[in-house]
Amino acid sequence: MIDRTCKETPDFNLCVSLLNSDPRGSSADTSGLALILVDKIKVLAIKTLNEINGLHKIRPELKHALGECSRKYKTILQADVPEAIEALTKGVPKFAEDGVIDAGVEASACEEGFKGKSPLTSLTKSMQKISSVTRAIVRMLL
Repeated sequence: MIDRTCKETPDFNLCVSLLNSDPRGSSADTSGLALILVDKIKVLAIKTLNEINGLHKIRPELKHALGECSRKYKTILQADVPEAIEALTKGVPKFAEDGVIDAGVEASACEEGFKGKSPLTSLTKSMQKISSVTRAIVRMLL
C-alpha cells in the first residue's frame, strides 16, 4: 500500500521513508497514511519552532524574521495541523488539503522573510516537501 500510494506523490523516496518510519504505516489505508504525514508535519513544525527559539538567543540581528517565522509555525501547529486532522478524521479531505497546503505556504513565507540568508532553509524545505507529499495523498481521497 505504501509503495503504491507513494508512486502517486512528487517525492516517492521521501514518502516511503516517512511512512515506513511509523509503525502505523504498514496497516494504514490512504486516509491513515495521510494522518501519519500530518503528524510528521506537526513534529517538524515543533522542531522548527525549537530551532527558532534557540536562534533568538544567538542571532539577535534576525529578531524580526525569526519572530515572523515563529508566528507562521505556530499557525501550522494551532490551525493547519488540527484542521487537517479533523478533516481527515471526519472524512472531509478538501479541508485537510487546505491545511496541508497552508503548512507549505507558511514555511515558504518564513524562508522569504530572511531575504536569502535564512538559518532555517533545510527545515523550511523539508516542510515544503512533506506538505507536497501529504497533499498528493490527501488528493487521492477527493
